[in-house]
Amino acid sequence: MADVALRNVRKSYSGVETVHGIDLDIQHGEFCVFVGPSGCGKSTLLRMIAGLESITKGELSIDGEVVNDVDAADRGVAMVFQNYALYPHMSVRENMSFSLRMAGRNKAEIAARVNEAARILQLDALMDRKPSQLSGGQRQRVAIGRAIVRDPKVFLFDEPLSNLDAELRVQMRVEIAKLHQALGNTMIYVTHDQTEAMTLADKIVVLRAGQIEQVGTPLELYENPSNLFVAGFIGSPKMNFLKGRLTRSDRPLLECGGAFLPMPAWLAQSSQSGGEIVLGIRPEHFDRVPEAAAHLMIVVDVVENLGGTSFVYGRTSTGEAVVVEKREGPAPRAGDRLEVGFQLDDARFFHPEGARLRSDQPN
Repeated sequence: MADVALRNVRKSYSGVETVHGIDLDIQHGEFCVFVGPSGCGKSTLLRMIAGLESITKGELSIDGEVVNDVDAADRGVAMVFQNYALYPHMSVRENMSFSLRMAGRNKAEIAARVNEAARILQLDALMDRKPSQLSGGQRQRVAIGRAIVRDPKVFLFDEPLSNLDAELRVQMRVEIAKLHQALGNTMIYVTHDQTEAMTLADKIVVLRAGQIEQVGTPLELYENPSNLFVAGFIGSPKMNFLKGRLTRSDRPLLECGGAFLPMPAWLAQSSQSGGEIVLGIRPEHFDRVPEAAAHLMIVVDVVENLGGTSFVYGRTSTGEAVVVEKREGPAPRAGDRLEVGFQLDDARFFHPEGARLRSDQPN
């Protein structure tokens, strides 16, 4: 296991900077996931850690050693690629042992490492097959096995499940989580799929346009996003956002979604009348209406019935889209008017430009 530390790491191509001053610490044995939309720099960052891309500026250290100028083969890392990168003319056994043979390891050590990796990944019955005789999930396990035999300090995964179908992705997520528990190595995993990030990570790094937006545990990012981007990216379906304006008559209210909603005391004290605010509420936080503190009326557009849960897609009287998770009672139908409610403690409030508004911020 090893710590990985990045200090002001930057990357430029032809003078155009694409990764902008990344500072990050990944601890021994952590499963850290880089997540973000396409083009945010997550794969570039992973490739710089692997030594496949040079670092334009800044410092990268692995296990306390600065490795900016260390060859990829000498960094103590092993990478699992999106496209498996298996040799088609070699058997599973030959693919898994190739790097050890090239390093000149003795036959007994190679056999022991390959057999142990095969046992961990349940590949024993497939060792003499060629990649063309394997399913997508089996090929991915072979690619992971090839990384395991190197006994690296750090495992690097570059969107390893994106070529698999939905069922296999779920299966392989479980396999990778079990692998991390069994080996305990530091793992860094790149994905654009926030579900993978939420289910696998000890630590999530949310990236956008070459910068870190927020770092935290899955629960921290889900419950306490630092801005609108993180709040909208983490969670499926994503958080609902409704534009609001503070009004004051006998008491402060938030005019939002065609309704006048009560405001938390701290928000009323820190906001000016007429000020714009974005209210965020997750689909599952819509409560039973009689017990809710805030109420909205929506018109139902579409209902997704998923067995025990339904997702109701509708719009407020001001035309803003809303998704409601409904677990009890009959599902509404398209065209119905539906009253929904939520508790103020479940709502999150944001400045229109994106920053989170919090009760612990100074006025």
